[in-house]
Formats: sequence, C-alpha cells, structure tokens
Amino acid sequence: MADDGAVTLYNNSAITDAKKNPFSIKAGLAQMLRGGAILEVSSVQQAKIAEEAGACSIMVSEPGLRQGIRRMPDPSLIKEIKRAVSIPLMARARVGHFVEAQILEAIGVDYIDESELLALADEDNFINKHNFRCPFICGCRNLGEALRRVREGAAMIRTQGEILGQGNVAETVKNVRNVMKEVRVLNNMDEDEVFAFAKKIAAPYDLVAQIKQMGRLPVVQFAAGGIVTPADAALMMQLGCDGIFVGSEVFNSADPYKRVRGIVQAVRHYNDPHVLVESSCGLEDSMAELNLSEDRIEQFGRGGE
Repeated sequence: MADDGAVTLYNNSAITDAKKNPFSIKAGLAQMLRGGAILEVSSVQQAKIAEEAGACSIMVSEPGLRQGIRRMPDPSLIKEIKRAVSIPLMARARVGHFVEAQILEAIGVDYIDESELLALADEDNFINKHNFRCPFICGCRNLGEALRRVREGAAMIRTQGEILGQGNVAETVKNVRNVMKEVRVLNNMDEDEVFAFAKKIAAPYDLVAQIKQMGRLPVVQFAAGGIVTPADAALMMQLGCDGIFVGSEVFNSADPYKRVRGIVQAVRHYNDPHVLVESSCGLEDSMAELNLSEDRIEQFGRGGE
C-alpha cells in the first residue's frame, strides 16, 4: 500500500522504523487468522482451554470488571499466559496510547488491539500504526471508520457490536450488515461516483477505489460482541466476516471447553447445518447466565406506538 514508507512521527526514541515494517507483511500476518475464532481470556487456565478447543488466537484481558479507567492488561499476566500456550497472543491498548503499544510490542505480543473497549487516552488521535512491527486490530461500526483505521495502519478490522458481555448479538449483526451494505453499494457505483462516495464516508479515495475493485475490505474483517453460541458464530461467517472474537463470558459455564469447541467448529463449518446441529446440542444449561432477562427484551405486540 501507499503508506509502506510512512515516516516516524513521534520522536527519535520510537522503537521501530516504518520502512522496515511494510504493511503488506502485517496484513499477511492478520490473514493467517482468517477462518478462526479469537477467544478473550483472563487467566492461564482459560488460555489453555481456548488453545485445546481450537482457537486461532487469544486476547488477554484483565480478570473481572475493573472500576474506573480501564487500561492495557498487566504485562506480568501477558507473560505468564504467553509461556503457557503456543497460539498467537493479542492484547489491548487504549486508543491513541502509543506508549502502551510500545510496551506490548516489547513484551512480544503477536497482535495489538487499539481498542475502544478501554478508556480513551487520546480523544482526537489514533496511534500511527505504521511505526510498529506488530500488526494492529481496530474496531469499526461502518465502512468509513474501517478505512480510516486501515489508512492509519490497521491490519485487521473488528466490526464491533455490544460491549456489555450480555450475549446480545443484535448490535453486531446491525454493524456487520451496515459495512457489507456499503461495500455492495460501492461495487455497483459508476467510476465517476466513487469520488463523491469517498468524501461522503470521509474515507481515503485510494482505499475506496481498492474496495470497488476487490469487492471487499482490503484487510481481514472479524466480528465482535455478543457472540456466545455456535449459531451466532455461523451467522457472522455467513454474513461475510472472516472470523470472530468471542468474549470471556463464554467461560462462565459448567463446561466451557464444550461451548468454546462448539463455537470453533461452527466457524470452521458455518455452511454445514449438520455440524451446526452437533455443535449446538447440550449448551442451553451452560448458557443460562447469558440469557437476556424478560424485562430487557422488547415485548412486541403489547400496545401501539
């Protein structure tokens, strides 16, 4: 891409040189995760379960809900989990906090998620991801947001849905469909309309033109948020995603291995109903905590609007 030779902007103490870390290599590393499930874990035990169940990567996060500002995970936890498993490891840094990203890269994580799920370190600026060896993952809710992150150097796009860990996949479906719809609209445009479309969604024209030519995002696109069943996972894949992120709430069950394994199998065989049936059997009891309470479900047909 055009930014392979981007210059370092921070200062002379920056730990990497963008010219030695071409975007094509980082995008290729992200492609290696295509067709897989990435599990969020907060302990060595959960990391081992995810690896045994067939996860393509794990995302290390702090155990429990931290009060106040949420920051990157404790480096000692990352190191401990890294020693315990052999699959690629990810960790989150706050948006705009390039020093947290430098720390994570120095620890040896395989991917860095510049995550809006944490507190914001910089309300106006994202990290210049071309300054790092490590591939970056960034979230989006629409096509324009995705392409702005790719221009900054993101090698994977995470289409984000609900962030509360309550198993509600509706927001994720909405955002994934929104991105896919915008891609289809772009594909059917006349060449002369692409300039106006790029301006409308506030995205770089060269990336918009590349999507029109490719018929998809220029990097892998995963879905995240509310994905807690094999059916949820297969739904995301059939909608056109390249893989999924699964939150740590899936470990809150009597048999977390069975549930994680079912989700992994559903991602791999998302078009095979027979595999989906087998993957979904016997999970209802273990997922009781993730079922929405009745007062949180809109009651259709009760009164007019």
